[in-house]
Amino acid sequence: MGFRFCSLVSGSSGNCQYIATEKARLLLDAGLSGKRIQELLAGIDAEASSIDGILVTHEHQDHIKGVGILSRRFDIPIYANEGTWAGMRDSLGKLEDRNIRVIKNSESFEIKDIGISPFSISHDARDPLGYSFYNKNKKISVLTDTGVAGNEVEEALRGSDLLMVESNHDPNMLKIGRYPQFLKQRVLGKLGHLSNEEAGVLVRNLDLNENARVVLGHLSMENNFPELAYQTVRNVLEDAGMGSLSVDMTYRDRSTKVYEI
Repeated sequence: MGFRFCSLVSGSSGNCQYIATEKARLLLDAGLSGKRIQELLAGIDAEASSIDGILVTHEHQDHIKGVGILSRRFDIPIYANEGTWAGMRDSLGKLEDRNIRVIKNSESFEIKDIGISPFSISHDARDPLGYSFYNKNKKISVLTDTGVAGNEVEEALRGSDLLMVESNHDPNMLKIGRYPQFLKQRVLGKLGHLSNEEAGVLVRNLDLNENARVVLGHLSMENNFPELAYQTVRNVLEDAGMGSLSVDMTYRDRSTKVYEI
């Protein structure tokens, strides 16, 4: 049993990712009801009671809805930086002090045999984070909910064996869509979300190993669709001579397969 990853769900209606080894099982965000997350875990033969920690990227509801209930129900520690704790604390309900774990940006730590490196990203939240996970010289990284991905983010993602990256919207669909203007500006801004093209350019810039896997996440239901996201990213990679790189999709209503690296 190797280093495993599964996107349980990804999208504006809820986000929850599963990272596991033989010894450790983690959730990155828990933006659905506790009951639904338990069902999704059961669907990949995992138990919520076995989760060793919930790591939180930022305090928006589509990332924290089930965090408090899962922590109370299964005595799970919650890991987030001070800004995120300040933004979400009142939404989580009563927590045991032992399960409140404050982490620092860019300061690595471990949960059992998984090394964890948080890094700062750009989104309209208190202090949002992306995360990279390490086990036995393998690396899994997750980057969603960021309006830009500059040099520091690229360095944090470089060398990933599996990368889940946001491919949120198509700018043309967004511009002619039914979102109000302020929301369009938010999504397109530096504190918003990466477009399909921007996701492709980011992956291209990382120059990943040809055996790496890329998984596209956090697609907008209004301003994107899976085939467009996939083909846009694929076109960028093919133009760069990287057409052999594996690209898969996440889903807003169901889980991906369990990847093992």
